[in-house]
Amino acid sequence: MVAAIEGSGLARWVGSEALVYPIANTAHVIGAILVVGGIGLLDLRLLGYGKGIAPAALSRAVTPLFLIGFGLMVVTGILMFVADAEALSGSGLFWSKMALIGVAGLNALTFRSLFAQLPDDIPDTAKGLAAVSLITWLGVVVTGRLIAYF
Repeated sequence: MVAAIEGSGLARWVGSEALVYPIANTAHVIGAILVVGGIGLLDLRLLGYGKGIAPAALSRAVTPLFLIGFGLMVVTGILMFVADAEALSGSGLFWSKMALIGVAGLNALTFRSLFAQLPDDIPDTAKGLAAVSLITWLGVVVTGRLIAYF
């Protein structure tokens, strides 16, 4: 399966064009900035920072940033994966990053199911989920960067 991915037309294109991989990598980092910047602001607000900002208004403002960033990360992540599928599929850091993204997704779904409307007075459960979110997304960034070195 990995050999088929690396032998695909997409992988050959990424590998043969000198600028595709560096542009994808840069766009991946920009996506991560939008994701962690957007969701991180909301998580920090839920944890008590910026009490003058209504949580619901902040959520409406940062959700589009998160979605754009996450979409950018998915597309560019696929481009980078196909170019180096064999090495990445054997990387514990890569799989740790994927697991953390899964945890972040489940955490977000749990949060949205419990708190469809964000009250100004943040319940402890929401604070706990915000802390998990912040730590998990930071873990995604750290493991993602470490993949390049190990």
